[in-house]
Amino acid sequence: MVHDHFFPPHEGVSLSALASHLGAELVDETTGDRRIRSVSPVHRAKDGDLCYILSRKNRGELATCQASAILCDASLRSLVPDHIPVLLTAHPHAAFAIAGALLHPLAMRPVAIVDAVSDIAPSAFVDPSARLEPGVVIEPLAVIGADVEIGTGSHIGAGAIIGRGVRIGRDCSIAAGASVLSSLIGNGVIIHNGARIGQDGFGYAPGPRGMLKIVQIGRVILQDHVEIGANTTIDRGTMDDTVIGEGTKIDNQVQIAHNVRIGRHCAIVSQVGIAGSTVIGDGVQIGGATAVNGHIQIGAGVQIAAMSGVVASIPAGERYGGIPARPMKDFLRDIAEIASRADNRAKARRGDT
Repeated sequence: MVHDHFFPPHEGVSLSALASHLGAELVDETTGDRRIRSVSPVHRAKDGDLCYILSRKNRGELATCQASAILCDASLRSLVPDHIPVLLTAHPHAAFAIAGALLHPLAMRPVAIVDAVSDIAPSAFVDPSARLEPGVVIEPLAVIGADVEIGTGSHIGAGAIIGRGVRIGRDCSIAAGASVLSSLIGNGVIIHNGARIGQDGFGYAPGPRGMLKIVQIGRVILQDHVEIGANTTIDRGTMDDTVIGEGTKIDNQVQIAHNVRIGRHCAIVSQVGIAGSTVIGDGVQIGGATAVNGHIQIGAGVQIAAMSGVVASIPAGERYGGIPARPMKDFLRDIAEIASRADNRAKARRGDT
C-alpha cells in the first residue's frame, strides 16, 4: 500500500527550520540540513519522515525506525538510536500536531471533491438574495438558501445545504452532504461530511390523542474554530439557543440536543449523547459512548471516562466514570471489587482454597 496516495509528501522542510517552527531543540545541529517531508508512526518511519514518542512503551518500535527525526522530551532521549536526530520538546504530541499541519496542510480540513473551474459550480444553486464575500467556493449540487451570508475563504462542499438566513463566517469548511439550518457559524469552523446542524430538536408534550410537537424556534451558534465530525447532529434550541463554544472539537456521530450549551475548548468523542438543556463548562473532555442526562451542569475541566452514564451534575475539575458516573476513585474501587468477587466465585466453582 502506498501511504501517501491521498496526501502526497511535502517538498521538504529542513530539520533546522522545523525545529525553529516548533520551538524545539535540535540536539545535533550538524543534521540541520536533513529534509522532512511527511509524518509517520515509529515502527515504519523511513527517510524523510518525522515521528514522536511519548513513553518507554515505544522502545520496541524504535528497532525498525528509519525516521529522519524523532520528537521526544528529555527523559526519553536515551531511547532513540544514534542514527536518528532528536528534536527535544516538553510537549512532543503538540509539536507533532503542529508539524503535521505544516507538512500536510490539505489534510487539515475537508478537501474539494472536484477541481473547480470557477468559484461557484454551474450545478450549484445560490439564491439571488444570498450574499457571498469574494473567494467563497461552492461545489456542485450545493444549495445556498435565501438571505444567507458567507464570508471570504469559506468552502461549501458538494451537495451541502445551507438553509435560509444562515450566517457563515470566514475560512470555514462545510463538507459534502452536510446541512446547516437556523445557525450562526463563526470563523474557521469545520463541519465534516453528513453533519446535521440546526434541525428541530426532540420535543413533545403528551396529550389525550398522543404526542404533541413542541415548536423549536431557537438557533445553533457555533463559535470560532469549532470542528464538528461526520454525521454528528446538533439540534437548534427550543426557544433559547444551542451553543458550542470557541475551539471545541466534536467527533463523529455525536448527538447534541436542543438548548445544550458547551463551553470553550472542550473535546467530545464519538457516540456521545447529550440531552437537552445541559450546560457544560470550558475544557471538558467526554469519552466515547457516554450518555449525559438533560438539565444538569458539568463544571469546567471535568473529565468523563468512556461509556459512562452521567445522571447528575458534576463539580468543576472532577474525574468521573461508570454507570451511574461517580468520582473516578470510587468507580475504580467498585470495578476492583467486582473483579475480586468474580474471581472468588470462579475459585469456589473450581474448589480452590
